[in-house]
Amino acid sequence: MREARCSCGSLRLRAEGEPALVMQCHCHECQRRTGAPAGIGAYYPAGQVTVTGEERTYTRTSDAGRSLTNHFCPTCGTTVYWEAEVLDGILGVAAGCFNDPDFPAPQRSVFTVRKYGWVHVPDGAEVFERSSMG
Repeated sequence: MREARCSCGSLRLRAEGEPALVMQCHCHECQRRTGAPAGIGAYYPAGQVTVTGEERTYTRTSDAGRSLTNHFCPTCGTTVYWEAEVLDGILGVAAGCFNDPDFPAPQRSVFTVRKYGWVHVPDGAEVFERSSMG
């Protein structure tokens, strides 16, 4: 069991088991969402995730042209998780919200066409210039 939370601790998420996928995304929207050169998401089947606390949502169109809904804390603004139209029944969780230095490394790196030149892609990760979802 792992617990992710927002910066102020009001919005929490418990995830059972290991993530089905950990992905590093370099798209412009993930860069803006995180304020970092890439977003790291851990993907879990929705049935393995329990969310507690007040949240707000923001739905946008992804770089691939599909909808993506971010779930964030209304107090501190931290995006804790999201739902992507292309991944029905799967929740993406911001890996940094787990605060676990032993968290698994990304197995996939996407939208590398927008990757900052100095950002490292983990050894062995699958690399995609754009989306890996087709």
